[in-house]
Amino acid sequence: MTIFSKIIKGEIPSYKCAENEEFYAFLDINPVTKGHTLVVPKREVDYFFDLSDDEMGRMMAFCKRVAAAIKTVFPCTKVGLTVMGLDVPHAHVHLAPLQTEMDMDFGKKKLQLPAEEMTEIAGKIFAEFSK
Repeated sequence: MTIFSKIIKGEIPSYKCAENEEFYAFLDINPVTKGHTLVVPKREVDYFFDLSDDEMGRMMAFCKRVAAAIKTVFPCTKVGLTVMGLDVPHAHVHLAPLQTEMDMDFGKKKLQLPAEEMTEIAGKIFAEFSK
């Protein structure tokens, strides 16, 4: 069982931003920008491109709704989307508010935000997603 599966099951706490029957979105604990969110399928699958075409389409539609919520909470030029999947063997998408392309530089020093701020950010994104 991956760390993301444990997060989905509630065995490990997370800052939930959105959820439906198939997908779960939560704040990255090492964000590149405020509002950096991970979207994962609840079904444990290692490689993003091992998702079925239909499942991938539904995941992207879910990501689109999460991105719209992020953009409302963090007015930005665009919300960037990245698929890497090397750190955790569970397919996932990174969504991050962008003003410049450098905002999504995963090699730069990550932000360290206090728990209270993470809770507030997740709550705002969740509220927007739920509208």
